[in-house]
Amino acid sequence: MSSRADYGIVVARDVMVPMRDGVRLATDIYRPAHDGEPLPGAWPTILLRTSYDKRAQRYVGTIAEFFTPRGFVTVQQDLRGRQNSEDFGSYRHTANAKEGMDGYDTIEWIAAQPWSNGRVGMVGSSHPGLVQTHAALYRPPHLSAIWPDVAPTNSYAHQVRWGGAMQLHMFGALFIHAQDSHEALADPLLRASILQAMSRMRELVYTTPFKPGNNPLSGIPGLEEILFNYYTRGSYDEFWGAEYNDFTRHFARHADIPATFSSGWGDPYAIATTGHFAAMAAQNRNPQRLIMGPWTHNGMRIGGETYVANDVDFGSDAAWGFERYNPERLRFFAHWLRDEPTGVERDPPVQIFVMGGGSGRRTARGQLDHGGQWRAEREWPLARTQPTAYYLQPGGGLATTPPQSLAAPARFRYDPAHPVPTIGGPVTGFYEFLPPDGGLDPFWVRYLTLTTLMRSIVPDGPAHQQERPGLVACRPPYLPLSMRSDVLVFQSAPLPTAVEVTGPISVELFVASSAPDTDFTAKLIDVYPPSQDYPEGYHLYLSDGIIRCRYRESFSYETLMEQGKIYRVTITLPPTSNLFAAGHRIRVDISSSNFPRFDLNPNTGEPMGRHTHTQVADNLVFCDREHPSCILLPIVPMG
Repeated sequence: MSSRADYGIVVARDVMVPMRDGVRLATDIYRPAHDGEPLPGAWPTILLRTSYDKRAQRYVGTIAEFFTPRGFVTVQQDLRGRQNSEDFGSYRHTANAKEGMDGYDTIEWIAAQPWSNGRVGMVGSSHPGLVQTHAALYRPPHLSAIWPDVAPTNSYAHQVRWGGAMQLHMFGALFIHAQDSHEALADPLLRASILQAMSRMRELVYTTPFKPGNNPLSGIPGLEEILFNYYTRGSYDEFWGAEYNDFTRHFARHADIPATFSSGWGDPYAIATTGHFAAMAAQNRNPQRLIMGPWTHNGMRIGGETYVANDVDFGSDAAWGFERYNPERLRFFAHWLRDEPTGVERDPPVQIFVMGGGSGRRTARGQLDHGGQWRAEREWPLARTQPTAYYLQPGGGLATTPPQSLAAPARFRYDPAHPVPTIGGPVTGFYEFLPPDGGLDPFWVRYLTLTTLMRSIVPDGPAHQQERPGLVACRPPYLPLSMRSDVLVFQSAPLPTAVEVTGPISVELFVASSAPDTDFTAKLIDVYPPSQDYPEGYHLYLSDGIIRCRYRESFSYETLMEQGKIYRVTITLPPTSNLFAAGHRIRVDISSSNFPRFDLNPNTGEPMGRHTHTQVADNLVFCDREHPSCILLPIVPMG
């Protein structure tokens, strides 16, 4: 395979491609050229469909300007209701009913062009990854390969909600889509108001319950409508079950084509990506591949000498960036779109990065050397894992033997006014806008681009579990979370030998509460022992989850709690892959809040998103002979 850039580029901008209902989508077409003229012949096509502006340099520079000189036509398209495409005001974030059909129509339009060889491959991360799956459900005859990266497949289960609670990063994400909506681009004053609201994002997350008509999104009716669907529809209903929100229900229709699925253990959609791969590997004849790094939502696309998330260094092998990502994509599409013998068809179906195994020292740049290494596998989940229950012990221990005593339950008080802060986690789009010097003049605001003017209000990815200044909900004296009275800590003895945990994780708790409804959260942590570099040790976040107790029996209906009655609840955590080194401890933290990652349960049992007040809940976790609460870990045998 040649990776040389042999061709020039000629661009046709804003070609208006008609959809079946007559709406036209703005499409830029990059064709291989010589001396400014498009070359004759039939070429394979790389298609990107995006809600984030097809002309953004992050797409042009990394997709069109990479693939086109190497012998592909690159097509980049604004989604319906976005940027230069038609259907003003129709856009509903990711809940767009016609997206699958638009993908089909675009692919078949491409295949009918004289410059097309009839094979189309799709690329894109996050929303541009999601639309690949939606198109694949319609089986366009000329869709030949896809590479969805960090893409959700079920909005209820792992994009907007988790365990029945709302993931508030989707509240933040709606502002990203609002500020360049058709409505905002047509009204500089409206856009300025959205940006001004984004500058107060860390304050807005406290303004619950959100009120229709009295929130910063009210000027964009479609996105306000989606916000309240997201916020108030706590049960899995007809909205969540619609095709555009839950692809998993329709996987049987998915095109049988070669696919690569990529994500990271720190990405919100690790559970979606691994599940998508497993479903396609089970039903399709064409090769399916899974790549899981230590990355956050944007991590794979970040280059550098090593890959660092927050203050954790995973080493040079974890650093991809487009320097590696694009050659890998080229190998994949060159084979499946033009039959080149790139060897990709012989690659192992699963490549995972097992985190851990580093020196544990502080690097010269001040980060924890956690390290890790890549490993090839044949399937997901790994067939050789041994599901192992680690039981919560009275007094805060964690062991593989169930408790034998009838000890009293562990107790804590959950006060929604003083939640446990989120210190690292799988979030995306949780940005606040940093206004430029001089403020927001509505005349100039139309020309602003936000790339360098945003920062996340939550550290995305792993982090030491200690409060710190500048993070939402953190307060002096900035204690380790393990010292909070509303966090129950259960940890193993120092491990005599290394333990690898790779795969899906769940926590089963026996609980009771004084409230008719409350939440229980669980967090898996790799505890480093004290060292010269880290005198207090380092408490490395790996994975977390939540259950809203009214949904303990089913996500399709609510059942409130009786005061003091003991219930068994299950908390699903995203999958991970981590080597707990000898001398480390496996720790599980149990609480009732993780804010602002999850919205706050008011503990009142009132209708979802429409509470009138909050109250303190006295919550209990049982860990005795009759109520063996545990975390179920997928242990990979060593040696």
